[in-house]
Amino acid sequence: MTGLVRPIMDKAMTAPPIRKILVDTDTASDDAVALIMALRSPEVRVLGITVVAGNVPVEQGTQNALCTVELCGADVPVFSGATAPLARPLEDASWFHGRDGLGDHGYHPKTRIPEQEHAVDAIVRLVHANPGIEIITLGPLTNIALALRADPELAANVSRCVVMGGAPCCEGNVTPTAEYNFWVDPEAAQLVVRSQLPIELIGWQLSRHGAVVKPRELEGIPTPFAEFALRSNDTAAQAYLRQTGEDGIALPDPTAMAILLDPALSIVSSQHYMDIQTDDGITRGMSVVDKLGVADDARNRALWCEVLDRGRKHTVVWEMDVPGWKSALVRGLS
Repeated sequence: MTGLVRPIMDKAMTAPPIRKILVDTDTASDDAVALIMALRSPEVRVLGITVVAGNVPVEQGTQNALCTVELCGADVPVFSGATAPLARPLEDASWFHGRDGLGDHGYHPKTRIPEQEHAVDAIVRLVHANPGIEIITLGPLTNIALALRADPELAANVSRCVVMGGAPCCEGNVTPTAEYNFWVDPEAAQLVVRSQLPIELIGWQLSRHGAVVKPRELEGIPTPFAEFALRSNDTAAQAYLRQTGEDGIALPDPTAMAILLDPALSIVSSQHYMDIQTDDGITRGMSVVDKLGVADDARNRALWCEVLDRGRKHTVVWEMDVPGWKSALVRGLS
């Protein structure tokens, strides 16, 4: 008996601890798939889901998050947050995800309701109660910016902040220069990237080309999770085809979630200062990365002094393991 017990005990003692995460989202079709991956993962424990206005109004995003939690049979609180960007009206993405964000198929929660606590208060509370927590943001950074304003010490308790946002090396998905999450609330994005949060930036370009998921790659998975992923993203897939000419389902938020769950999926990354353009011109929301390390040069320092003096270098993921990403998605939906 002793010989059988010891290997089991040794395995239990060497198993990595379950990581605690907080998900901030503007729940639309790809966000929902990312939530499924997190809620069903044995690697992490989701302490809370905070919702921000973005792809859809915050009330709709909250309902979509609750619906996804119900689908997974999870006991995770959902908190509703900011109803609009910091300094401008909301411009949603119903043109891409449908009016309800989930392809307009009538999805809604049957019994779950949101918590009474505001999302920003929940972020501050959960971070302080769980030092070392990891945060992943899937939408505009309004809630996170407000939490940083409310508690300047917040960043010190966060071990990792995976941000799905920006187009650090290419065209944007809503303008020629900007990705939607940063474009819709550039003031919040700028505040967050100028903070001390340990950001790991997952730009939208990582979900393109070879990372685009063909429906046939998921159609053979006999689960309600895969069925939901395909159906809720059918409107988005049509919009993506019109936008880029690429046929399939682009899933920016699940790619970010896959990298949060398995950091080894990030195969090329580097650390840089970065900033976000907040002007209302053609570069609104542009993610500017100091890839050559010239921000501190005499000719640039005056414009970069806020970033250099108050911010930090952040990790930018340039390439991911595409087969590994697709395997992670299939596991999450199986």
